[in-house]
Amino acid sequence: MPPTDPQKPNLSSKPTLPPVSNQSRNNQPTTQSQTRPGDIKATIIQQIDQLSEGFSSYPIRILVEHAEEFGPHLKRGRLETNQIRKFLDALNQIKAKLTQIDEDEKLKEIFHQIDGESISPDEKNGRKDKARFQGIESDIVLLKPRLAYASARQDSVTALSEVMAKAIDKVYTTADFERLVQFLESTIAYHKAEGGR
Repeated sequence: MPPTDPQKPNLSSKPTLPPVSNQSRNNQPTTQSQTRPGDIKATIIQQIDQLSEGFSSYPIRILVEHAEEFGPHLKRGRLETNQIRKFLDALNQIKAKLTQIDEDEKLKEIFHQIDGESISPDEKNGRKDKARFQGIESDIVLLKPRLAYASARQDSVTALSEVMAKAIDKVYTTADFERLVQFLESTIAYHKAEGGR
């Protein structure tokens, strides 16, 4: 091997890049723009897997950043807006059902009983939310097979199906459900902004 001159750069070897870190300088998790470009689906799934307290713990600013990249990713994968909208329509039907549940007399009786118990306000709210969520939980979980079916029919739905299936697995409360709706609405907005039809 020839001796190297410290004054001349070694052009025969490729430059080395620093290793990709999952932490930024201030010890915060990195967003997609700081990790490998083009792998937004994997980044979102990794973020979802790290949520320990349900989907509502997905930080809203990171969620929007991810949706900003995921919408165009879906567009490039030839996913059409009407395909995403079908899933959003299903979520909106569940939202409507949740509103109906709030008007249910039996649930109002349960809430009245909970209010009469000598427990902390946080515990009361948690029990009320659990009662509300039980009315929509099966509808949310049953979205997974619908997504799998759509994905089997059209490859363009696969990325959306995989991300949403992971997200559904983290929906345990109405707050988690509301964050899921926010994620899908944001993704649709950025998909449309990219020229999705």
